Amino acid sequence: MHDDRTLVEARLRRVLDERIRPAVHPESVPLEVAVWHAPGEPVPVAEGLAADVEPVTVGSRWGAPWGTSWFRVTGTVPAEWAGKTVEAILDLGFDENMPGFQCEGLVYRPDGTPVKGLNPRNQWVRIGAPVQGGEEVRLHVEAASNPVVMGPRPFTPTPLGDLETAGRDPQYTLTRMDLAVLDETVWHLVTDLEVLGELMAELPVDSPRRWEILRAVERALDALDLQDVGGTAERARACLADVLAAPAVPSAHRISAVGHAHIDSAWLWPLRETVRKVARTAANMTALLDDEPDFVFAMSQAQQWAWVKEHRPEVWARVKKAVADGRFVPAGGMWVESDTNMPGSEAMARQFVHGKRFFLDEFGVDNDEAWLPDTFGFAAGLPQIIRAAGSRYLLTQKISWSRTNSFPHHTFRWEGIDGTRIYTHFPPVDTYNCSMRGAEIAHAVRNFKDKGTARHSLAPTGWGDGGGGTTREMVAKAARLRDLEGSATVTWETPSAFFAKAEAENPEPPVWVGELYLELHRATLTSQAGTKQGNRRSEHLLREAELWAATAAVRTGFPYPYADLDRIWKTVLLHQFHDILPGSSIAWVHREARATYARIADELNGIVDAAQRALAGEGTVPLLFNAAPHTRAGVPAGGARPAEASGRTTHAGRPDGGHVLDNGLLRIGVDPRGLVDSVLDLATGRETIAPGRTGNLLQLHQDLPNMWDAWDVDEFYRNTVTDLTDADEVTPGDDGASVRIVRTFGGSRVTQLLSLPPGEKRLVVDTEVDWHETEKFLKLAFPLDLHTDRYASETQFGHFFRPTHTNTSWEAAKFEACNHRFVHLQEPDWGVALVNDGTYGHDVTRAVRTDGDGGTTTTVRASLLRAPRFPDPETDQGVHRFRHALVPGASIGDAVREGWRINLPERRLDGAGEVTPLVTVDRDSVVVTAVKLADDGSGDVVVRFHEAHGARARATLTAGFPIAGAEVTDLLERPLADTAPPAVDDGRIAVALRPFELRTLRLKRA
Repeated sequence: MHDDRTLVEARLRRVLDERIRPAVHPESVPLEVAVWHAPGEPVPVAEGLAADVEPVTVGSRWGAPWGTSWFRVTGTVPAEWAGKTVEAILDLGFDENMPGFQCEGLVYRPDGTPVKGLNPRNQWVRIGAPVQGGEEVRLHVEAASNPVVMGPRPFTPTPLGDLETAGRDPQYTLTRMDLAVLDETVWHLVTDLEVLGELMAELPVDSPRRWEILRAVERALDALDLQDVGGTAERARACLADVLAAPAVPSAHRISAVGHAHIDSAWLWPLRETVRKVARTAANMTALLDDEPDFVFAMSQAQQWAWVKEHRPEVWARVKKAVADGRFVPAGGMWVESDTNMPGSEAMARQFVHGKRFFLDEFGVDNDEAWLPDTFGFAAGLPQIIRAAGSRYLLTQKISWSRTNSFPHHTFRWEGIDGTRIYTHFPPVDTYNCSMRGAEIAHAVRNFKDKGTARHSLAPTGWGDGGGGTTREMVAKAARLRDLEGSATVTWETPSAFFAKAEAENPEPPVWVGELYLELHRATLTSQAGTKQGNRRSEHLLREAELWAATAAVRTGFPYPYADLDRIWKTVLLHQFHDILPGSSIAWVHREARATYARIADELNGIVDAAQRALAGEGTVPLLFNAAPHTRAGVPAGGARPAEASGRTTHAGRPDGGHVLDNGLLRIGVDPRGLVDSVLDLATGRETIAPGRTGNLLQLHQDLPNMWDAWDVDEFYRNTVTDLTDADEVTPGDDGASVRIVRTFGGSRVTQLLSLPPGEKRLVVDTEVDWHETEKFLKLAFPLDLHTDRYASETQFGHFFRPTHTNTSWEAAKFEACNHRFVHLQEPDWGVALVNDGTYGHDVTRAVRTDGDGGTTTTVRASLLRAPRFPDPETDQGVHRFRHALVPGASIGDAVREGWRINLPERRLDGAGEVTPLVTVDRDSVVVTAVKLADDGSGDVVVRFHEAHGARARATLTAGFPIAGAEVTDLLERPLADTAPPAVDDGRIAVALRPFELRTLRLKRA
C-alpha cells in the first residue's frame, strides 16, 4: 500500500479547522448589548446589576486596564429553534491562547444568581436543552478588563502592572454576543477526531494501531458531507466507533485526572482580582460538576475558599453542596500555596495550621496531602512540618522545570533534616495545566521514571495560573481516554484516592534526602527586598506579640488578642504566596504588600507594647525584654530584667588612614577604603579574613537573565563583576566605637556602619542603599580563611548542609541558594557564621590560594538587591536597609543564637521589676519557636520547640505557672493519639529529642 499517512493527517487538520468546528454552532442571532463602566474599583453585584447602561455594539472598544464593565445582554430565542440546544456565545475580545491572562467575566441572572465564568476557552452559557422557542434571554456579565501584562514579547517592561501607571486606554474589542444553536453531534465528532488525531500522532509510525486509526479517520472524513456537516456527522461518528471502543492494553499506564485550576493568589494581577478569579472558576466548576457525573474537581489554598465565602455567598452555597457530594475537593491543607524556601519555621507551620483548620471547620475535611504544584523548590525542613500537621503526602510539578539535572523519580519518599519521610509525587505529565491533549498523555507515559515498579500518575487537569479550570472539552476527552487502545487510561479521582493507589502499588519507592532544589528561579530569593524584609519582620513581631501577650494573659489577666493575631497571621501567610514573597508579582502587588507590612508592624508593636506594660507594671527599674530563645545580657529567654554590663569597645586610627575597633574579644581592621582587612579572634589568635583579601566588599554584577527577569539569575552573571572599593567617606561613627563608610556608584549611594558591640563576638554591618540601578545584582562578600567542603544553612526547624565545591552538575547548579538567619562554615575546631535580619539569597565558593600559604579561601556572599524590569519595571528602586553580622569562632550553636538575636532587637521599658519567663528550657540547643495561648480559647499554653544543633538532646522544660498536666500535640494543637502525655513534676517536663526534632506541648493551666 502506498504511504498516504501525511495526506490523511493534513486533510484531518483542515477539515476540522474549516468545516467541522465552525459547524458546532450552525445557526446564530445577535443579542442586544448595553454596558456600564464602573468608575473605580469593582462594585457589589447588586450595584452592577442596577446600574444605568448604554447601548454598545459588537466591534466596540471597551475596558481600561484593571477596570470593570457590566454588560447586559438581551434577546429572544427564535421560535424555529424550539427543541434545540441553545447557548449564548459571549466573546469579550478573547485570545484563545491566553486563558487566565486577560479579560474575564462572571455571568449573572437578573436576580444576581451567578451562572458561570467566561474566559478565552469558555465563552458559552447554556440557555436551554431543549428550548421552547420564543424564550426571553437576559444575562449580566461582570467583565474584568485585566490587561495582558505578559504580552507577545514576554518579559518586556510594561506600565500595565500597576493601576497607578497603566493608563485608561481601552484594552479589548467586543467580538461576539450571539444566541446560537449547539449541534451536539458535531461537537462530539470534533472531540472524537481530536482524541484520535492526537493519539495517532503519538504512536510509532510503524504501529498497526496508528494505521487502524488513520483508516478509520479517513472513512469518517469520506462519510462527511462538507456542505452538510450537521446532517452527516452521525454517519461520520459511526465510522470511528470501533477504534474508539478498542480497550487499552492491560499494562497501560494509569492516570488519575484531578480537575484543577491552579490560581495564583497574586501574580500578574492584584489580590483583589484573584478574589474574582476564584469566584469565576468556582462558578464554572460547580456548573460542570452538575453536567458531568464522573468529574471531580480539587481546589487548594484555604484563603481562596475563604474569599468565596466572604465575597460570593451564592457561589459558596454551590461549593458547599459539591463538597458534601465529595466531588469539589479541598486540597493541600495550606492557607496558600506558599513559597517554602523563605517562610520561617513558625510561618511554615502556620500555613498548615490555618489551612487545615479552615477545611476542618467548614467541611470536616482533614487533608492528607500538601498540594504545591508551582512552588519554586522545597526546603529540607518541610517533611517534618507536613507530618506534624497530620498529613502524609506531597505533590508538586515545578521541579520538572529544572534546567541542569533531570530529577530521577516521579514517586519517591522525601526525607527531611530530622529523618521524617513523606510520600511524594511529581506528575510526569509535567504541567499543572493539563488539557487532556494526546501529546500530554503520551508525554506522561514516556516520561514516567518509575516504570516496572509503578503504573500510576496524576494529572492536574484544567486551565490555571490565572484560573478558569477544567472545560467540558477536557472532560469529553477524558471520557474517551478512559479505556482506549494505544493510550494511558484516564480516570477522574481525588488526590487522596490517587495517593492511596500509588502507595499501595509502590509502598517502598526510592528515597531522596535533603532539599528539593529548583534549578531555576534562583533570583526569587532576592527580588523585591522590601517584601522579603516585611515578611521577616512580621514573622518575628508575631513571635513577640504571642509571647508577651500570652505571658501577660497568664500573669496579669491581659486580654489575649485571639482574633487580631488570627487575622494578622492569615495576612502574613497570604503574602508568602509563591509569587508575592519571591518577588515575581506586578508592581501593584508589591506596593500593597509594603503598605500591608507597615500596617501589620504598627499593630503588632501595639500589642507588644501593651502586653509589656502590663507585665512591667509601674516603676523606674530599667528593664530589657528578651524575646529571643536564648539568654541575652543576663536576661533569660522570654523574660525581662535589668541588663548586665558588657564592657566597652575602643576605636583607634591606623597609620595608613584606616581604623581599628577592639572590644577585647575581636579586633577589627578597616582599611582606608572602608573594607575589612582583619577580623582577629583574640582568644584563639585566629584571623578570619583570608590573606590578601578584604571583607565587607560590595560587588556589583550585570544581571540580565535569558528570560524570567524577576525570577532568574543565570550563572553567567558571575562572568563580570565590579568591586565597589572607592569610598567617598570613611570616618569614625558618632558613638566613637564604629566606622561609617559612604560610597556612590552609578545612580546609587551606600552608607554603611561597621560596629563592634561591647562584650559581643560579632562585627555588625549596617548597610543602607539608595538603589537606582537597572538590571544589576548587588552582593556583600566576606572571603574567609577557612577550609571546608560544606556549610550549614538555616531552614525551618534546623539547618542542613550544602557543598562548597562543584564536583557534580547537581552541586554546580546550586550557585545561588536560600538561608534563613544564618550560614555557618566550620573547620573541626573553629567556625564562622554570617547572620542577617532579612536577606535570603547567598552563594558560597572556594578557591585555593596560588600564592603565599596555599590555603583555602572560602567566600560567603549575601545577596542584597536586584533590579529586574519585569514584571515590575521599578523593582526595588529607593532606600533599603540591611543588617548582617560576622561571627568569628562561632559554633553551630553560636550561629543559631546570633541569628535569633539579630532578628529580635532588644526592647527596653521602665517598670516595677523582673518579669520571669512563662516557660524556660535548660538547654540552648532546644530552641523555643512559639509560646502562645491555645487557639481554642481554653487558656492553655502552647509551646513549640525543636532541637537546633543537629544532635540528640535531653532537656527540662519548666512552666513558670501552675499546670495541671501536659499533652504532646500536632501543629493544630490536637493530642497525638499514639503518644502518652509527658510526666509533669512540679511544673517540670523532661524532654528527649532527636536531631532537629520538632515538638508541640499543650500545658493545661491549673
